[in-house]
Amino acid sequence: MAAPTGGDQPHRLPAKRKATAAVRSTDPAEATIGGTILTDNGEPLPGATVFVKGTFIGTSTDQMGRFRLSVPFDNGPVEVVVAYVGYESQTVRLAKPESQLSVSLVPSSTLLNETVVSASRVEENILRAPVTIDKVSGKQIERISTPEILAGLGSLPGVDVNSASMLFTSISTRGFNTAKSERVIQLVDYMDTALPSLNLSPGNLVGIPELDMESIEIIHGPASALYGSNALSGVVLFNSKDPFVYDGLSLRLRGGQRNLLDGQLRFARKLGDKWAVKLNASAFQANDWIADNYAANNTSLNPEGSSLGYDAINRYGEISNRYSSAQDQPALNYKVNSELYNKTVYMPGFTEGELIGKDQKTKSYRLQGAVSYLIKNDLKLTLEAKRGVGTSTYQNLSRFRIKGLGTNQYRAELKSAKGFIRAYSTEDFTGNSYELTQLSALLLASPTTEGGQTRYYQQYFYVYNQTYDQARKGGLPVEAAQAAAKAAADATQLKSTDPRFATLRDKITSDDQPGRGAQQNFNSFLNDISAQRNFHLSDAGTDLIVGAAYRQYRLGSGGKLFADTDGKRIPNHEYGAYAQLTQTLLAERLKLSFAGRVDRFKNFDTSFSPRAAAVFSFGENKQHNFRASYGQAFRSPSQTDQYLRSDVGTFILLGNVGNGFQGYNFTDANGKPYTFGDPLANYAASFDKLRLERVNTVEVGYKGAIIPNVYVDASYFRSRYNDFIGGQAFVGNLDGTRPSDPQFYGGLASNFSDVSKPTRIIFAAVNNRQEVRTQGATFGLTYYAAKALNIGGNYSLNVLDKSNLPAGFRTFFNTPKHKYNLTASGESHNVSYSVNYRWIEGHQQEMPFATGQIRSYRTVDASLGYTVPKLATTLQAGVSNLFDARNVQIIGGPQLGRLAYVGLLVNVK
Repeated sequence: MAAPTGGDQPHRLPAKRKATAAVRSTDPAEATIGGTILTDNGEPLPGATVFVKGTFIGTSTDQMGRFRLSVPFDNGPVEVVVAYVGYESQTVRLAKPESQLSVSLVPSSTLLNETVVSASRVEENILRAPVTIDKVSGKQIERISTPEILAGLGSLPGVDVNSASMLFTSISTRGFNTAKSERVIQLVDYMDTALPSLNLSPGNLVGIPELDMESIEIIHGPASALYGSNALSGVVLFNSKDPFVYDGLSLRLRGGQRNLLDGQLRFARKLGDKWAVKLNASAFQANDWIADNYAANNTSLNPEGSSLGYDAINRYGEISNRYSSAQDQPALNYKVNSELYNKTVYMPGFTEGELIGKDQKTKSYRLQGAVSYLIKNDLKLTLEAKRGVGTSTYQNLSRFRIKGLGTNQYRAELKSAKGFIRAYSTEDFTGNSYELTQLSALLLASPTTEGGQTRYYQQYFYVYNQTYDQARKGGLPVEAAQAAAKAAADATQLKSTDPRFATLRDKITSDDQPGRGAQQNFNSFLNDISAQRNFHLSDAGTDLIVGAAYRQYRLGSGGKLFADTDGKRIPNHEYGAYAQLTQTLLAERLKLSFAGRVDRFKNFDTSFSPRAAAVFSFGENKQHNFRASYGQAFRSPSQTDQYLRSDVGTFILLGNVGNGFQGYNFTDANGKPYTFGDPLANYAASFDKLRLERVNTVEVGYKGAIIPNVYVDASYFRSRYNDFIGGQAFVGNLDGTRPSDPQFYGGLASNFSDVSKPTRIIFAAVNNRQEVRTQGATFGLTYYAAKALNIGGNYSLNVLDKSNLPAGFRTFFNTPKHKYNLTASGESHNVSYSVNYRWIEGHQQEMPFATGQIRSYRTVDASLGYTVPKLATTLQAGVSNLFDARNVQIIGGPQLGRLAYVGLLVNVK
């Protein structure tokens, strides 16, 4: 919609030309201006912004292009800036109030008035930003037809999105994508939306409604020089609408396939010249996508369809048994058939649909209120409170049904033309969320009868062996005997249609004790305070910003997720300071910038993150802009990587910020699995305490209009990554020491699942010392043929350099080498539309949950709107994945089908 003002300073767009204005005299005692903003063809421009230059005083036009604004004339004439994306900004100088201004805006073929605030933490023209950056305007947001806003950002060059479910989407740039955004910071008005306990953002599940989004900015690549920890692969900044500017009532209602119901409400009002309030509310529900990939997981010892059973990707908790003579029980007249020795039989787990059952609906509820006060025209105080609660499916080591997960967030901010002071607090909570793998495994380990001693898995493997033995004695060949044994054993497994299944499921999902229940339990706090000051050092084009931030975590889980077993919250902290010096030269055609940030941590070494960039502009209107930059960034281990402690019985998950671990791997250096009697020294391993993950990146790019109405955005980068953080399972002692021989062999008999013993199977986060190199490029081309037709396309290349990687090394790159988008959009005679075709090449994905090949897929998203200006109403229709391509974006994720909706949008000033 309008050019955003959501930066860290009041509106200061430069004038491009004098406005065409028809002025009529008014009563000079009334300090109110008003009028109509039109296109050069005389059509009204709804959503254009009107600002008093250098202040926070502003408004936006209604559906008929009209506006009214109280303006202070006590200090003499004022300059009013009128702006709208795609048009040249205009400045009107007024000596006294005017009530019937008529301002015509001229289209801008080079988008010279498009500004961003995230690239340098100050407002600047997008063409001259020092790094690769994209911006999505409010009008474009309105046309995104995916059920989750982040999923729609996949139409941008270089942006990768992965949907683990309908409302849980992760976003990344430049490779190493996962099912959870862990290397990209997501901010709403510079507040981190990540869950404090997990350091990940659950998409926009608990973010802000689309009705309150003024714009979205996406920085590609390293951004730690200005944003600190975890800005390894970029920043996504959501700018909300200022209640002083976007006042009035907005309502959006949608309904569609999969029982989709979506309602959003936004109300903002000025209370005099100094106060403004804002209220947002939204509710969404639909039938979620269910993952149903039953191919063999990469960890399965048997192939898909094996009569010994196998570990399927989307069947969970499959308990396996490796038969051996040690399992013979002569007293019970039980003997393992020798033909089954060293063969692993899998008990079928339960599918996602069976485990989720009645919880298939995905939901999101968000409520936010804010009040703003203009202390001075260029000094604003904002207080805000926000609550978001969602139900969806999240994927990491397992798949989790997050049911009622949410956050409470509070913000206080003082902002002026020279900087800001901001403090906010975030609390997360889990609701009734549960893990599918634990749920399934605990169902299979339940007694076959209430109060009984025999477990379902014990019964299963007993029946399998006995049936196989009888079949072989009866003369059946091996394959037929195995098939008969599997059929007989499968018949003993608890069925999801059995009433006992529902009883056990409800019991397990309501129990948060690891090893006994599958419910997740955490409740942590993040407190963050930051400040920034901007200095204009000289009229020769020298500017400086300095800032600092302090962040404190207080982790809590009742000893169920973290090592807070004493009942006290675990404190953690980090703090840093940054500065950026900018110098313009050669009549402001060359802009040089140097930024750096120092961060200190409780558990890690001090980190320095520099960035140096140059932008050179030429052409009559500086419409050609070349940039080059070098930057370093880092990711600190998540709070779970640092302080995890969850004992599920068969193994224990531990944090790694002590003295590291020594233990034994399950395979030797050649990949040979451990066999009883092998020398333990062949399997010895050591893991250091965690370090920061790091990247160095060089990039060059061009952004501008190669000819009138044709806009090009191109970039190329090379990156080097070090100390990637991953997970490792091994046998070790809980205190980090290597088990003695008696400890190891003593634990072997119980497969190290005796919780009273110090030697266990441990899963912990560790760094990999292997350097990983990548490179890539993006190219985007847009032709603004007319207001009714904008067409374009973009292409992205991401390449993993394997020349220095050992054979079999897992990088978790998880990014297609090639992908492209083709798009068309426009407005004409109250009709607006957009169509986007996206193609993604198949690629290998290595996730903690599963590894496999993602097939190439394509999707078509479209939206259509018809506006009735006199009713301030737009009738809407949209569809994602128009041709129901059933694409899968992450290994282990669901098939995403078509989702169509109809609705209406009401905007009343």
